[in-house]
Amino acid sequence: MTTPTKDVHDGLHSEQGAVRGDRAHKAKNPVIKVEDLAWLEFEKPDLDAAERFAHDFGFVTAARTTDALYLRGALAGTHCVVIRQGEKSRFIGPAFRAADIADVHRLARAANTSAYHLPGHGGGIGVDLVDPGGVPLRVVAGAEELPELPILQRKLIFNTNGELNRVNATQRPPREPARVERLGHVVLESTNFNKALDWYQQHLGLIVSDFLYFPGQRDQGPTMAFIRCDRGSTPADHHTLAMTLGPGRKYIHSAFQVADLDALAAGSEYLKENRYKHSWGIGRHIQGSQLFDYWRDPDGFLVEHFTDGDMFDNTVEAGWAEMSASGLSQWGPAVTRDFLEANPSPHFIKQVVSALADRDNEFTSRRLLGLAKVALK
Repeated sequence: MTTPTKDVHDGLHSEQGAVRGDRAHKAKNPVIKVEDLAWLEFEKPDLDAAERFAHDFGFVTAARTTDALYLRGALAGTHCVVIRQGEKSRFIGPAFRAADIADVHRLARAANTSAYHLPGHGGGIGVDLVDPGGVPLRVVAGAEELPELPILQRKLIFNTNGELNRVNATQRPPREPARVERLGHVVLESTNFNKALDWYQQHLGLIVSDFLYFPGQRDQGPTMAFIRCDRGSTPADHHTLAMTLGPGRKYIHSAFQVADLDALAAGSEYLKENRYKHSWGIGRHIQGSQLFDYWRDPDGFLVEHFTDGDMFDNTVEAGWAEMSASGLSQWGPAVTRDFLEANPSPHFIKQVVSALADRDNEFTSRRLLGLAKVALK
């Protein structure tokens, strides 16, 4: 393999940096630079059941109407999940927060469409777009900012590293829902990974923190990217959006920050006691470094509690690593078949056949073989 042009990653966040000919990790002159995810939108037929799980998972209801549920975290900001009444459960798409209303209008002009006043709770100005992979999304500004709630889990005092900080006092966090603080990221699958990534870099100013590639296919380019917002010298989450190449266009999971490991673990026990389906965890990821715990909601959507994630400013260049099941965590239990969705359903098989027959997408027979090797490594 060609040696990296410069070793900016040794001891930082990846064993490898870019080599000559690799794709760029950011666009030179993007239309705008979004600041964060604003919220995610879903449709579900049973809003009562959705709200029960939401409260057990740690959300707070910000508002509810006859046909929509708005959920928020405890930190100041907009609502972070919208669940609309629908005939079946489905992910609608993400909404990204622009720096200001002028940026929303600038993006609308570049996309040859119009911005509009958002109806419903929170208001604001938005523009609706579709990425090259077919995922609908919204970019918004001016939505109502909700104040911080007085329910944040208290900061624990630790006796660690030989330091005695807690004397004549116990450490017994209650077994209760882990209080969601904020939305962290969403992960999506696309049959047109590179085209979609180009689009997000050029239109939303997103930059890649880490690229992954299928085993033995570094020369074919990346098949997954962990993508962050470009806030200049202000640190941003290691990834706000992650995208991976696959045979379908779908939601994979979303992640919500909690206070610390105790909150995450106690919340995990609470969810187990209430008989929700555990998917994978507790462990610590490699890309992003966050402590994680994954659950299925009653509709089958994968959702993550996380804490202690990496924060990068815009000076950190993209790392490169081979994709593997064993490389998903630094420590923790082995990755589960549920998390990997390793039990092919008739729908998955149909997606694969359709993807391989479509010459306009990037999911080829060679990529299918690479994907199969991921679970074995």
